Amino acid sequence: MRDNILVDTCIWIEFFRQDSEIGSRLVRLLSDEIVWNCGIVLFELLQGIKSETEKAEIQSAIAGLPYTEMSPLIWQRAAELSRTLKKSGLSIPLSDIFIASVAIEYNLSIFTIDKHFEQVPGVKLYP
Repeated sequence: MRDNILVDTCIWIEFFRQDSEIGSRLVRLLSDEIVWNCGIVLFELLQGIKSETEKAEIQSAIAGLPYTEMSPLIWQRAAELSRTLKKSGLSIPLSDIFIASVAIEYNLSIFTIDKHFEQVPGVKLYP
């Protein structure tokens, strides 16, 4: 049985590009019905839209995906994770701290091309 996958925004951007190998990999995962979504990824995708057509494409692609949100406990764990990383000299964007925290809490692997996720303890990466 395969792990469920939380797809990072950078992968969704590839998904909407023509002839993207990474986007093709996401198509296969979507057909396997193991892709999840969360609030911060939804926010990042929709804040970057350039047209109503693009908005409709994004909404269609993510419609029906299992969705999870950050609870007060996950917010607290995200703060602890951020503080721990900063003490180690690592500066990771807050949005990625939130994505990592959701993935850890719900035991989801992250599909990303952002290398800094490799530095986050407890994160499982989709190969």
